[in-house]
This record gives sequence, C-alpha cells and structure tokens, in this order.
Amino acid sequence: MGEHIAKSNFDEQERKVFVQHLIDDVRALEKMIGEGLIEDDIVRIGAEQEMCLINHEYRPSPRSLEIIKDIDDSHFTTELASYNLEANLDPYKLENDCFKRMENQLDALLEKAKKKAGDHGAKILLTGILPTISREELGMDYMTPIPRYYKLNDILKAWRGDDFSLRIKGADELSLHHDSVLFEACNTSFQLHLQIPPNDFAKSYNWAQAISGPVLSMACNSPLLLGKELWRETRIALFQQSLDTRKWTKAVKEQVARVGFGEHWQKASAAEIFKQDISTHRILLTKPIEHNSLDLLKTGGVPKLEALSLFNGTVYRWNRPCYGVGNGKPHLRIENRYIPSGPTVIDEMANFAFWVGLMAGRPTKYDDMPSIMDFREAKTNFLRAAMNGRQAMFSWMGEGISVKKLIKEELLPIAYEGLRKFQIDEEDINRLLGVIEARVKYGNGAEWQIHNFRALRKQIKLDSAIVQLTRAMFENQQSNIPVHQWKPIEGMDKTLESFHWVGQIMSTKLVKLYEDDYANLAIAIMKWNNIHHLPVENSKGELVGLLTWSHIEKLEKLDKYEARVSDIMIKDVIWVEPKTEIKAATQLMAEHQIGCLPVCVDTHIVGIISKVDL
Repeated sequence: MGEHIAKSNFDEQERKVFVQHLIDDVRALEKMIGEGLIEDDIVRIGAEQEMCLINHEYRPSPRSLEIIKDIDDSHFTTELASYNLEANLDPYKLENDCFKRMENQLDALLEKAKKKAGDHGAKILLTGILPTISREELGMDYMTPIPRYYKLNDILKAWRGDDFSLRIKGADELSLHHDSVLFEACNTSFQLHLQIPPNDFAKSYNWAQAISGPVLSMACNSPLLLGKELWRETRIALFQQSLDTRKWTKAVKEQVARVGFGEHWQKASAAEIFKQDISTHRILLTKPIEHNSLDLLKTGGVPKLEALSLFNGTVYRWNRPCYGVGNGKPHLRIENRYIPSGPTVIDEMANFAFWVGLMAGRPTKYDDMPSIMDFREAKTNFLRAAMNGRQAMFSWMGEGISVKKLIKEELLPIAYEGLRKFQIDEEDINRLLGVIEARVKYGNGAEWQIHNFRALRKQIKLDSAIVQLTRAMFENQQSNIPVHQWKPIEGMDKTLESFHWVGQIMSTKLVKLYEDDYANLAIAIMKWNNIHHLPVENSKGELVGLLTWSHIEKLEKLDKYEARVSDIMIKDVIWVEPKTEIKAATQLMAEHQIGCLPVCVDTHIVGIISKVDL
C-alpha cells in the first residue's frame, strides 16, 4: 500500500498543488530519460515479503503494531490489516551469489519477526491467502489504525457509491457484498523487483507481460478463501474485485479496472505507461511535497518524483513500472506483483530466479512482441494460469500448448541461459530452477492445499479442516522443504479441536424453503433429505421463518395442497450469529426447548446448528 504519509490534510488545496507536482514529475522523468540521466549500466534485484500473523489456533492475530515496535527494524512496515506484516529486502546487484545473499537476508528477517511475534503469542506464516481468515477478520476493527488506510477506504467507498461485490467461481462459488477495502488484506504476496535499462523498458515490459501466465501457473498458492475452493491463485480475482471502484450501468461502456493486467502492448518509454495510468485513473491520495522535480533537475539534483510515486502506488498493475532513487542515482524497474507468498522461502526464491532468468535471457525473437503475439493471448494466458495453475492450456505465439510443455521445453532453457548471462553461481541456478523443474512434474502449493483440504473435508467439519490445513502448512514451512516434496497430511492435532463459536460447528450446506412454497412440497423435501428443520426465506433472501417436523405433525387438519409455508412456519425465530458462543447457543436451545438455531449475519442465514452438531 506504499509509503506512510506522515502529514497530510487530504484537502482541496493540497490536491491542487499535488496535481501540478504530478504533471511536473512526468515531465521530469521524460527529461531524465531523454538526456540519459537514468542509470543503465547495472542491474539489481529486490523483493518485498508479505506475511501473516497467526495465533496458537492458527487464526489471524492482529498484533502487527506491537510486533513492529518490538522488532525496531526499518526493513519492516505495516500492511492494511493488523494481522499482516511486510519486510522490504535490500537491493542486490544481479551477479554471482545474489540470490543466496537475498535468501539469507530473508531468512534472517523472518527469524527476527518470528522471535518478536512469539513474544506476543503469534506465529509467522507465508501463504497467498490465509485459509483461516473469516468474515469476522475482514471488518474495520482489523484495519491497521493509520490515517492513510482509513482515507484510502473512505475514498474508494465514496467512488464506488455502493458496497463492493465479490463473485468468484471455481469448484465452489463465492458471492457476497462487502463494505470496506479490507478484503484486499486477504492477499499476501512476494513482490519481485528487477531494474531495467530505460532504452529497453518497453521491450522488457512487454516480455514481462507475455511470461506472466507461465510464471504464475508454477507459483500458484492461494486456492481457498472463506472455506471455498476457488481459483488456483484466487488472489488474482480477489484483488481486482476488492478494489474495484467502477460503477455498473445499463449502458455498455469501456471502464478500466484499477487492478489489472493492462490493455495493450507498450511501444514507448516508461513515462508513457505512467501517462496512460494518470489519464485512466483518478488520484486517490495526496500529500504535501516540498521540492519541485523540474527545479531540482535544473540545479543538478536528483528528484524522487514523490507525487508520481504516490500515485503509482495506488494503481495496481500486475507488472508495475516503478521509478526510484538508489545511491543518489535514479533508476527504473519492473515490479512483479502476482507471485503469492510462500509456501516456503526456497519456493519463493525459486519463483524469483525463474522470473529473473526469463527476463534476463529474453531471446531477440521476443524483442517485438506486438508483431508476433496478440496482447489478448497474454492476458488470457494470465487468467487461465490463475484459474487452472499447472493444468492450464495456453495460446503461445498463436499455437495451443500445455503450460508444462511450454515451461519444460522453451522457458526453463531461457531462464538457465539468462542467469548464466549474469554469472549467477551455477550451484544456485541448478538448486533454484531445479525446484521449478520438479514443480512442473509434481505440483505446486495450490495443488497440495486442495488435495489435503478435500481429504480433510471427508473426515471433519469445514472449520476444523482449514485449521488443520493451516497447521500443516505452518509445520512444513519450518523445515523449508520445497512444496513439491511435502507429504500428505496424515495425523491431526487433537489439541486444536477446541470449539468456541457456533460458526465453527454449524452446518453450511443448507436446504431452504421460500415463504410462498406449498406445504406438500416442504413436507416432501424434508422427507427426501431426512431433515427435521428447514429455514424459510423471503424473495430478498432474508430469514423470515422456520419449519420444523414436530410443528407440522401438530397441524393434523392441515390441507397440505392449499397451505403455503408462510401459513404454517414459525415466524418468531430465535437465531444466533457465527460468533455466538456455543455455550450460549446450547443454553438458548434448552430454555426454549427447540432442536435447532438458524445462524445469521444481519438478516441472512449462513448456517444452522442442531442438537446433532452439539
């Protein structure tokens, strides 16, 4: 979510000044590119590690501010949610043992975070989406209390003018409305940075777009959200939809999403991409800026392009162009934002080496992507990879090909050549790209999660399954064995079978009636499914009643052909919420001598708890 803004009024005067700084920053960047002032004689790599904080029950632990304070290390920063942290790694020159050195630094930073998290009863987990996140942790109470985050939420909500909507289809389907940007906090990434010479930026950027699908297909690690099995890399759909401010109308019109892949190949400099984004997206955040970038250039200074950098941090391209200043020199880089966090550090470094190797080893035949590949092919491949992972079928240069064949026969050789071009240690090349080769054959993190989640669901309830899955992920992560070597979950930790809330044990696969249904249909459905309690909804999907078998049996003179469910249902329904304590629910059922309780969020039923569940 970018930099911290220490002092900002976010008012109209500040906005007016900020807009001019933004325009001047683009002009300054064009001037620096045109006059050869951007560093072009060195290539560096960098990364950002996002991580989840979990408690002893493997659920989100909102302790980020206390933990960051104790860590006291400028490499660490907050994220949108109070159960996430981010560590920014130092840049390394692309040469020799740079991947090993970066891996060692990442290990050291994670170890520091683990130690301080432990002091607060928390653990560190690397995963694309934490399986145990629930709707409870996606409310405003879990937003990190920093003004910039609240302002971001307020502006996006105002622009949207309505609740945000999520609809993602996979093996399961997730459809819901939400009223804040905190759903974005479900996403944790391992963001990769590669410095690019300015005269090669368009070619490199286009190649980065073309290889996004294949690279993502091997890295998928986010198949579950709110207990639903969705895409192999659900983050892609979730991130776009959770920050989507587009207004839907009856008219068919072009609208560019704030989170996206892009619309076409690039033909000019990095400045052109920034111009496109400023032209397409409104300014979200502003801040006071002391020095004008054009004035700094005139006096021989190096501008930070603060307005452009802040704006760019609120446009979420999966391959994002970035400007920065390091060691007093300005540079350009591409930020790869689609790689998920985890499953282990070695898996992440393998993803990094594969991407950098492909970027560095780009064959000359791919210098002019617009002439050999339709942009929509690259965009479609990316979506196919997110949905299907290693099983995706791609269109590559106009020909159909499986992702496994493409990577094994064409892309891995390019990656090996690219890393050797920069004299990366042969041992590291073989170690890291060997992980990618093995994944092509044996599978990625998403597949391991899905296989084990399905097996667990055959034995235990949903809540228990995602807790046991998260526990196994955490324990495997400690060994740093790459995910293709992880064994299936065999034993379960019985100490985690501690149920506190109704939501942990309720039945969620519900058979429901509508108030205008006929009674004879209701009775038949209850008999066919051996169900003694059926919730009743109205046309808006709201809970309006409950039909029980014992209640029907009392109505001996009921004309089952004429009567409607609304005539015979219990209208004064006693219900509970997912976070109602089980003890309280049990007491309610005993006091009112009832056999079940609907579980609702607002007026909408999400589950039912019966004596059998208890």
